[in-house]
Amino acid sequence: MPELVCGCCGRWRVSIELIRGRHVYRLVHRYPRRFGGGDNVLGEVGTVAELAALLGQWSPVSLADLRESDRPA
Repeated sequence: MPELVCGCCGRWRVSIELIRGRHVYRLVHRYPRRFGGGDNVLGEVGTVAELAALLGQWSPVSLADLRESDRPA
């Protein structure tokens, strides 16, 4: 499934998965490699409105800042 990343630094990511016929949006913050790398899952939601609220709560980016990742699926 596609993945969205922030256009500023690429550390904020939203993956979209289809689970039992429903889409789940997962917000992840990636740590830079110099700090050990790794992902921190901040939440999973089922609607775009909930995703916008989750982004507002945990990240400095909004839905408008996200771009489709060029990384192959």
